[in-house]
Amino acid sequence: MTTESTGSSTDRTESADGFDFDTLDRPIDWNEAVPHFDDAPDHGLRDADVRAAWADRLAQWLPPAPADVLDLGCGTGSLALLAAGQGHRVTAVDSAPRMVEHARAKLTGTGTEVLVGDAARPPLDGRRFDVVLARHVLWTLPDPEAALRHWCALLRPGGRLVLVEGVWGGQSPVGLPVARLARALAPLAGRVHTESLSSEARLWGGPVTDERYAVVAVVDGPRRHTEVVDVHLIVRRGGEVLLARRANTGYADGLLHAPSGHTEDGEDVRAAVIREAEEEVGLRLAPQDLRVALVMQHRGPGTAPRIGWFFEADHGAGGTPVNGEPDKCSELGWYALDALPDDMVAYCRAGLDAYRAGERFVLHWHEDDDPVAYEATARRVVTLPMSGQQGQGAVRR
Repeated sequence: MTTESTGSSTDRTESADGFDFDTLDRPIDWNEAVPHFDDAPDHGLRDADVRAAWADRLAQWLPPAPADVLDLGCGTGSLALLAAGQGHRVTAVDSAPRMVEHARAKLTGTGTEVLVGDAARPPLDGRRFDVVLARHVLWTLPDPEAALRHWCALLRPGGRLVLVEGVWGGQSPVGLPVARLARALAPLAGRVHTESLSSEARLWGGPVTDERYAVVAVVDGPRRHTEVVDVHLIVRRGGEVLLARRANTGYADGLLHAPSGHTEDGEDVRAAVIREAEEEVGLRLAPQDLRVALVMQHRGPGTAPRIGWFFEADHGAGGTPVNGEPDKCSELGWYALDALPDDMVAYCRAGLDAYRAGERFVLHWHEDDDPVAYEATARRVVTLPMSGQQGQGAVRR
């Protein structure tokens, strides 16, 4: 949904519907914004000169018509109307039902489908498009990078993202700097073109002083899938295992986890776990100290999947464990493998349970709304039979 700011030609931090980007301390209710939304020159495109400026830009950014265009966060449908008028087949999505109601009225007779849905995950049933268009939408989403990855997956090979974004407000700026957006798109698109729009007064109905820009990114086709490879160390002291309590990391803080990390460029999994063991718990392990315990493909809530290698080592190998990263770990402790605590990272707890049961290859796939912490009622592990075993895998916990 467009959230363009308007106001005087020198200080345009307050929008036509009354919110001030410098004092924005609550989520915007876009249904409440509907009555005045189109008063902003670049929203309603009521002025012929502003409308012509946006039409010229769309003609430059969009492929030749007819193309399948997905307008995400369409607001009242002004850009969708321009695209449809240029001969494109348009599908528009907005999260606010009142916005959708106005967009449907504005787009009557154009053949445009207007849907109520989340711009980050639009309800499209597997459909693909030539263009994903979004104007001042990405900055409102909780995880812009995740949205970009999903939007790229909605494109056909050679499709393009057309994004208009900016940074508004003087005291407490909001928005997305162009550098952040370019970095996020670099691994997703073959070509990324950015252009400043701040000096284009025709687009905004007058001069502006804040940062406004457009990004056109072309996705050349499906890219080879890659996954992060992480490593985990199971240190055994008889029937006990060593666990560390995470702190100040921004992920699963307060929960227990085995000493772990991920491989670096050019590093094999055994070298990685040896390095992580020394960094995290002060153990100087040799390759012969390690045994492969478990391989797990796992996916956290709403995140990309990873491959996890769990290695086993006996207590005493490489020295005595110490807390090597007190800024990231609040404590180390020994815990009974057959009575593990519940306050653990879910996939690590599931991996240790599978290891204790003699499993060696497992999947652990979170649902998007799952917690990171272990829940006894959540059954997310699927065991994969090894060669010579019968069956197709079973959910254990």
